[in-house]
Amino acid sequence: MTIEVRGVTKTFGRFTALDGVSLLVHTGDLVALLGPSGSGKTTLLRIIAGLEIPDPGEGSVLFEDKDAPDAGSPRVGFVFQHYALFRHMTVFDNVAFGLRVLRRRVRPPRVEIRRRVEELLALVQLEGLAGRFPSQLSGGQRQRVALARALAIQPKVLLLDEPFGALDAKVRQELRRWLKGLHHRIQLTSVFVTHDQEEAMELADRIVVMNAGRIEQQGTPDEVFHRPATEFVVNFLGQVNLFHGRVEAGKAHFGNMAVEWPAWGNPEGPVRVFVRPHDFDLDLLASRRPSFRAKVERIHSAGPVVKLQVLADSGERVDVEIDQDRFKSLRIVSGSQVYVSPKEIKVFFEDYSI
Repeated sequence: MTIEVRGVTKTFGRFTALDGVSLLVHTGDLVALLGPSGSGKTTLLRIIAGLEIPDPGEGSVLFEDKDAPDAGSPRVGFVFQHYALFRHMTVFDNVAFGLRVLRRRVRPPRVEIRRRVEELLALVQLEGLAGRFPSQLSGGQRQRVALARALAIQPKVLLLDEPFGALDAKVRQELRRWLKGLHHRIQLTSVFVTHDQEEAMELADRIVVMNAGRIEQQGTPDEVFHRPATEFVVNFLGQVNLFHGRVEAGKAHFGNMAVEWPAWGNPEGPVRVFVRPHDFDLDLLASRRPSFRAKVERIHSAGPVVKLQVLADSGERVDVEIDQDRFKSLRIVSGSQVYVSPKEIKVFFEDYSI
């Protein structure tokens, strides 16, 4: 089922939570609404769910070219951040709740409800826990119960609000992999809210980056990470080094070096240059590649990559990441003099972006 958001604006008093937002979610897609607190992502999710409505005359939400259903529609399953399970009900009764409260003419018989709940508990790998109460479950198990309850009504759309926000890092990682596999098995159109960039990159087919009530960029994880449309997207999606410089004659001048940077129309002027730590390389001797000289100040070598902070001759502190093999081959220690070369840069002019 496709979801189309058309020019939606939502205000709360003087605060504008959404400002003319438009979005198309294709059938079967798993889409992440990603952004900092206050960016409007949860408000947008709640409007899609029918839990909030746009300002009068300020946009609409369509499912398969028809008006979105009201809150509580069996076409929409919603998983809340803090599970919202009924503490006095068993796991079985929590999952069955949405089916039991359906109108009589569409409510399945008891035998069918039991069959469906048992199938769902098997799907979310909670067989044998039907008789337990939420207080007797781990956080990851409670989240799976909440997901099974949302799926019980056989929705066409699944919406999740920070589904793993209350869990520790290891459990989050395990559930992310599990949910990705589950989504591809059941092929629901799904939208989830997160502020965790790694979560969005790992789970989503498409990412919608939001800021201050607007969409900054939308695309595949590869597109938004490697081809960011705005400075906000560059800054928000992971660690980055910022340099101030200038573009002249097809080169970006920054950090005491000049890097080839051909652009359509050959624009020139002051720029901000962004380089991610892993987009640098290090050498012990100067080479023909554009580079700047620096002294190694800190080394953090625990983990799959080695993180270094270096002090450039220009006085700028720069974060660099290299793999373990490269680090061992260079035999770098604190105080070593190195030459730092950018492998990829992102350039934005002071008054517009390229």
